[in-house]
Amino acid sequence: MAKTKPKTKTTRRAAKKASPAASPSAASMAPGVDIGISDRNRKTISQDLAQFLSDSFTLYLKTHNFHWNVTGPMFNSLHAMFMDQYTEQWNALDETAERIRALGYNAPGSYAEFIKLSTITEEPGLTKAPDWRDMVRQLVEGNEAVCRTARRALSHADDAGDDPTVDLLTQRLQVHEKNAWMLRSLLQ
Repeated sequence: MAKTKPKTKTTRRAAKKASPAASPSAASMAPGVDIGISDRNRKTISQDLAQFLSDSFTLYLKTHNFHWNVTGPMFNSLHAMFMDQYTEQWNALDETAERIRALGYNAPGSYAEFIKLSTITEEPGLTKAPDWRDMVRQLVEGNEAVCRTARRALSHADDAGDDPTVDLLTQRLQVHEKNAWMLRSLLQ
């Protein structure tokens, strides 16, 4: 009769094969994630959402920066508009991170991780702030970048039958497309 290895070692061995982004709970006695989406698809969607979260966080930070540092004849309207946008963006970040966690992976949570994953560049505030037109242009481009990242993630989620992620990304697309349109209108 062959000896069987204890479940804990088998569980640990399986966890070692998992993605480095897998939740630490994968190595514990907690049951694996079995929500009807394959491990490969959950990993791909989680990676897509990590980039989306990173783009979203970088856009949030840039919008908040511009709220603080905007000057010129459009100050009042832009100061208020930027505040509305960064407040909405801040509240949405948590939903994205929690969706990554529900898929069984850790969400990025440091500036270094966000910078590495984001397609949006940061803008200094302390040393030099752009004029209001350049701020608006950069925020148009940032919202459009978030839309592109969301569409890539949405496509993978849709192919995998991940309706909660599709729903989340569809809602975010509506917000960012509207923000880009409203900001773009200021430059026309």
